[in-house]
Amino acid sequence: MNIYDLVINDKEKVTLNDIILEESNRKKFVQLVKEHAYIEELSRYGLPVNNKILLQGSSGCGKTMSAKAIANALGKNILILNLSNVVCSRIGETSQSIKQVFDQAAREKAVLFLDEFDQIGKARGSDDKDVGEMRRLVNTLIQLIDYYPENALLLCATNHPEIIDAALLRRFQLRINFEMPTSEILDAYYDRLLSRFPEELQNIERKYNISYAEARDHTFTLVKGALIKELEEKEKGVEA
Repeated sequence: MNIYDLVINDKEKVTLNDIILEESNRKKFVQLVKEHAYIEELSRYGLPVNNKILLQGSSGCGKTMSAKAIANALGKNILILNLSNVVCSRIGETSQSIKQVFDQAAREKAVLFLDEFDQIGKARGSDDKDVGEMRRLVNTLIQLIDYYPENALLLCATNHPEIIDAALLRRFQLRINFEMPTSEILDAYYDRLLSRFPEELQNIERKYNISYAEARDHTFTLVKGALIKELEEKEKGVEA
């Protein structure tokens, strides 16, 4: 299969300033970027850079956006694994496809982003039918991660770290948690989203106990509805 069938072509430019992050997470990402910016200087002291990172936690809370922002900050290409094209009924073919993407990312010194990592990194269970095949897939992943070059970056995301194989989890130098935003943080996010619109479109009903992605969709749906209503009223006024 062609490499371009195995990755998602996403050219969206995102910066760390575009994402609302907990301060501790922001500091971790800033240091990560700086480590890779000074990789040669650090290597002179025998200091390895962190290049295998697990982003874990609630869906819609910024894991994918963070991966894009880090790639942008480093000026690196980002390869996003297309799980729908990679995973197939034959574990051997799945392993070969994943290896192909890892090899491409290593050659490009790119950022490789594996979303829903738990789908391919599940713990090797005791099911007689699947245990052998899953063990081979996980073993392949372990080898690929172990030999992934330091001048490239691997970011994996999961909503379910508890089902990932323990041997895989040990390969990650950093595990960064993404939590559901508090009401105060969501208010700041709503303020940021609404600031681009005229004042008459900013008075929307705000929902809480939801993710950033849900808040964004909720905001834009209400703003679009209000804008369409305003345009329709203007058209009626012209016709009258």
